[in-house]
Amino acid sequence: MVKVPTTNFDPAEFIRDDDDISTYLNDAFSSGDASIIAAAIGTVARARGASDIARATGISRGSLYSALSEGGNPTLRTILGVLDQLGIELAAKPKAA
Repeated sequence: MVKVPTTNFDPAEFIRDDDDISTYLNDAFSSGDASIIAAAIGTVARARGASDIARATGISRGSLYSALSEGGNPTLRTILGVLDQLGIELAAKPKAA
């Protein structure tokens, strides 16, 4: 059997601009899964500089990583603070039938 070299995939490396952020987060939001949404916000935070975001929101970097991991359970305050620092606003729209 031939061993194929692989590398870990990190989506944060491919998030380059606001359109990438919007697309990535909207895909996560459409899942309806809180853990996927939290992890996606964490990925975007890493792409934009989690240390700076943590400092701006008053949350330690470790706590930010923990809250925004797939197993994390961030508070709404954390989510709103991080999204604000990312320049992202939440909006409500009716569900499709």
